[in-house]
Amino acid sequence: MPRTSSHTDRLNADGEWVRSVPSLREPRYSQSLERGLAILGCFTPERPILGIADIADELGMSRSTTHRYVITLVALGYLEQGASRKYRLGLRVTDLGMSALNSTGLREHSRPYLEELRQRTSYTVNLAVLDGPEILYVDRARSFRRGQSKIDLGLAPGSRLPAYCTSMGKLLLAYLPEHEQRNLLADMKLSKRGPNTITSKKSLRDELDHVREESFAVNDQELATGLHSISAPVRSESREVVAAVNMAAHSSMISLEELVDHLGPHLVSTADRISARLGYRRDDEKD
Repeated sequence: MPRTSSHTDRLNADGEWVRSVPSLREPRYSQSLERGLAILGCFTPERPILGIADIADELGMSRSTTHRYVITLVALGYLEQGASRKYRLGLRVTDLGMSALNSTGLREHSRPYLEELRQRTSYTVNLAVLDGPEILYVDRARSFRRGQSKIDLGLAPGSRLPAYCTSMGKLLLAYLPEHEQRNLLADMKLSKRGPNTITSKKSLRDELDHVREESFAVNDQELATGLHSISAPVRSESREVVAAVNMAAHSSMISLEELVDHLGPHLVSTADRISARLGYRRDDEKD
């Protein structure tokens, strides 16, 4: 079945991903633009490099039509061709993504607090939002500690990771409305990424229930060997969880227990301060 669809996703002012569906009867609707965007959507962290045949088969398009669109996207900088005559996303896509993130104000509001927490603790601090089954990194304040390279994983603002095996992803999944969470989990493939990756959907649902009860998430080597992280929710004025902030470290730097017990309260405080900048007020703070 073709993967093309008639929707687009965008971030609103609260940092939420909103799906808008244009009417197919709208005479100004551009099918050519839809196809071009669908081609970009074929590239994922699991399949970062694709050939013409790969794209054509996924979208149900002819190879000649696919090649014409791809050549146009290369000329505009949205795709790049490698030595193997296959393609990957170009930097123009990253530029668009970062412009979208910056326009929400979420990065601007959070940056001083992430940097302050990084300086206070000397550990890496990240901020991410949920985009379907993945988390999208909004900002990252990297540790300068020895051993940091063991957990960098090439991550930067704009990077994506599977939600199910990250502390920020589990926290954001936990706060989804029940029907949205159920639909997302139904489509997920839980592949083993680290020694302790949760690969059972029942176990993941139990974990998400626990995360929601605690308003706190832990990653114990679920994404990669030696990687620990803890996450806390960022809320908007409407009280919705719109982002997650985390602290990550390698097991050679600090134990998971120390990370939770000693630095967890600092992380929660940082998340609360970012939430306050977004307009969130606890019940005991309201007039």
